[in-house]
Amino acid sequence: MDKLNDWGAIAREYGEKLIDYLPTLLGALALLFIGLWVIGLIVKYVNKLFKKKDYDKTLEIFTLNAIRWGLRIILFVLVITQLGVQSATLVAAIGAAGLAIGLAMQGSLSNLAGGVLLIILKPFKVGDWIEVQGISGSVVEINLFYTKIDTFGNQRAIIPNGDLSNDNIINYSYNGTRRETLSFGISYDDDLKKAKQVLRDLVEEQEDVLKDPAPQIIVAELGADSVNFSVRYFAENSKFWDLHWFMIEEGKIRLEEAGMTIPYPQRDVYLYDQTKMNGTIEKRSKNKNNANTAD
Repeated sequence: MDKLNDWGAIAREYGEKLIDYLPTLLGALALLFIGLWVIGLIVKYVNKLFKKKDYDKTLEIFTLNAIRWGLRIILFVLVITQLGVQSATLVAAIGAAGLAIGLAMQGSLSNLAGGVLLIILKPFKVGDWIEVQGISGSVVEINLFYTKIDTFGNQRAIIPNGDLSNDNIINYSYNGTRRETLSFGISYDDDLKKAKQVLRDLVEEQEDVLKDPAPQIIVAELGADSVNFSVRYFAENSKFWDLHWFMIEEGKIRLEEAGMTIPYPQRDVYLYDQTKMNGTIEKRSKNKNNANTAD
């Protein structure tokens, strides 16, 4: 009976404390739900502002995420404080937890810092064709930790921002145009000026080749097997690859139609009769021995 009385006293004591604490708990829950609702409204409002104007997509995503998580952290602190936790204790706990998390997630924090740098400096944006770490492709998404790229073969490459921000980046889309350099070889016996004119006519016929800067057709090299021309021109990024494939095929066809020879590496091979060579060697050796005997 004494134990039952003790348990009853404990239940009454904690029941009274729960009843006294219930308004505080309900207030904290109300603050949590209202805060999340307000955060959702703020994020939607900012998102509508972004859609009204043509802002950079990467900047939009970064700003919305920063607002959302920043407001959630503030709300978390307010709710914990509402529950009666001292703010000084809370700050100390958050600091200790932040230090531990920072030491455990050094790589992730490096990626986060790299993502912030990419968003601020903007060496490329979504939709740009870039080359980095030996990977070429179109940028699909830039988030805080990783950048996603679709390659020419339609593979998805995911590159950590920490590595990306510290590597050399080639942005092929930045200037809107690209220069092509094609190489065509002809035989040393072919007419050099005629071949050059054939390539010039081919380039000048193409509407997608930009007139400024002017195209160049030059003799770039006197190779071991051929005289090599360098055909250089500029084209818009959207038309670059179609023009690239066409020029390679059409260039070969027109040079051959003009009577030019497209050379290929050649080697001269000499065959010797091994039996005759052995006989000659034996004869020379016998003559040498006879001369030594006479001496």
